[in-house]
Amino acid sequence: MSDEHGGNPAKTAVTPPTHTTPPAKFSHGVRKGNILQVAGQVGFAPAAPGQAPAPVGPGLREQTLRTLANVEAVLREGGASWEDAVMIRVYLTDTAHFAEFNQIYDEFFADLTEAPAARTTVYVGLPAGLLVEIDALAVLG
Repeated sequence: MSDEHGGNPAKTAVTPPTHTTPPAKFSHGVRKGNILQVAGQVGFAPAAPGQAPAPVGPGLREQTLRTLANVEAVLREGGASWEDAVMIRVYLTDTAHFAEFNQIYDEFFADLTEAPAARTTVYVGLPAGLLVEIDALAVLG
């Protein structure tokens, strides 16, 4: 993954087949050398040809699990896994969701064998119907 001059590794976009083309000029993930940054993902169901992205179920559990699956899809497409994640940022729309989110999050990551990633949680406004957004930074071996 070096550039044509043999210097810095090339920067490549990472888009899993389950994802639609981003709505603006950004990538779902970007890998440069052994670093993979996953853009904020939301609880959209896998892409269906000819259909606009749509959120899964109205509840926090469904959206959180789908959002984590969408982040994981980008990690895998970029050659990484949750074990490679060093930072996860969580964006919630409602402070009242924090405890429930933590329970879902802890269940999801119960089988990690290495130290969990660092995490920051902030509260934001998201488009209608969306409750959670998550991004991740991974460093590969």
